[in-house]
Amino acid sequence: MNFLNMSQDEIDQSGAHWTTHEIAQQPQVWLKAQQSMTRDSGTRRAFLDPLLRRNEIQIVLTGAGTSACIGECLAPALTRQLGMRVQAIATTDLVAAPDTSLAAAAPVLLVSFARSGNSPESVAALELAEQFCAECHHLIITCNREGALYRRGMSSCNTHVVLLPDETNDRGFAMTSSFSTMMLAAALAFELIATAATATLARWASQVLADFPAVTDLARAGFERVVYLGSRELKGLAREAALKMLELTDGRIVAVSDTPLGFRHGPKTIIDAKTLVVMFLCNNAYTRAYELDLLNELRRDGIAARVIALTAGNADPEGSAEEVRIPDAAAAADLDLCFPYAVFAQSLALQQSLALGFKSDAPNARGVVNRVVQGVSIYPWDPHA
Repeated sequence: MNFLNMSQDEIDQSGAHWTTHEIAQQPQVWLKAQQSMTRDSGTRRAFLDPLLRRNEIQIVLTGAGTSACIGECLAPALTRQLGMRVQAIATTDLVAAPDTSLAAAAPVLLVSFARSGNSPESVAALELAEQFCAECHHLIITCNREGALYRRGMSSCNTHVVLLPDETNDRGFAMTSSFSTMMLAAALAFELIATAATATLARWASQVLADFPAVTDLARAGFERVVYLGSRELKGLAREAALKMLELTDGRIVAVSDTPLGFRHGPKTIIDAKTLVVMFLCNNAYTRAYELDLLNELRRDGIAARVIALTAGNADPEGSAEEVRIPDAAAAADLDLCFPYAVFAQSLALQQSLALGFKSDAPNARGVVNRVVQGVSIYPWDPHA
């Protein structure tokens, strides 16, 4: 699928070969990953079910950067589903301060997300959890069979490893299909999304990709700041969307995220005439009422250059305001909406990157940041220090 309306030669010459391909492949890759998860369901259930029957277990969803955002998207849905303690804690926080991140006396299920599995914090977080907690179990979801985390998981007891199709090991700098497919795999593993629903998610994503003119129009508008707002599961997605914009524009576009209610408490001052506001509207009626209040307020203020709502239903009864609608999704769970909304945010970041002249597969020519993080020293944890 060519959702940029550019020839393959033009895409390759612009330095966006992998990023473009990896965003566009998501509907097909999700279906392939779902089939793999179905084949492995027996072994996975034998590992997870006894743990989830234990009311005292602490579930920690962890990863670094974009992988940390996966946990933030999943934690609200998993908390409601299981009715037990679920936390999204980045590996970067867990490694730096395990004593504030983990309950030493409680059994822990550490769910680790990693594209490459070679970030220094990935294995360090796993090892620290085992050192710090009296009882530790691991569910590892990764995209790289050559990664250190995958090898460590395959040689460990109390561990189940989900290896996703090789296509999800994104070659581009920014995580795109790896993000969404790891999130899907975890949602399927914990039965937050029905297996049959994967085809619907793929259809919604394909519809977003097909609407490239709207995204291209936004990317060419000359914004200098982008604000992403989301509640519930979409709070984590808003943070990931802002990160994607920062990464693919090499920080040229200032991108931030918040919740709609939190945004009024100071962060709203970032809005000026060069600001795009994107609100990810949820389907939960109670929370959505607060979101619509802020959405209407921002439009009345008239300060932002544009205010866009991503929605499964009509956010403007008169149909005059700017919306990106996901058809036939009015009854979808908020976690389900993360998937098509993520594809929109990735597409916007990519097209903004191209509009600014960046090579999206490697936007940071200075080498300040890398596809796999470098320069991190891991220090031994001394509980008596």
